[in-house]
Amino acid sequence: MDLLRIIVAILLPPLGVFLQVGFGKHFWINILLTILGYIPGIVHAVWVIAKY
Repeated sequence: MDLLRIIVAILLPPLGVFLQVGFGKHFWINILLTILGYIPGIVHAVWVIAKY
């Protein structure tokens, strides 16, 4: 299941974080990082999925 979340995180980083932790601080941080740059959003999303 984590592999599927990582693939989703590469395509849409906030969705990958939402599927892992829901609406929380990590989701909003990821939205901000994705707006500032797509790559930081992906890195954060994969980190959140790997950590939780």
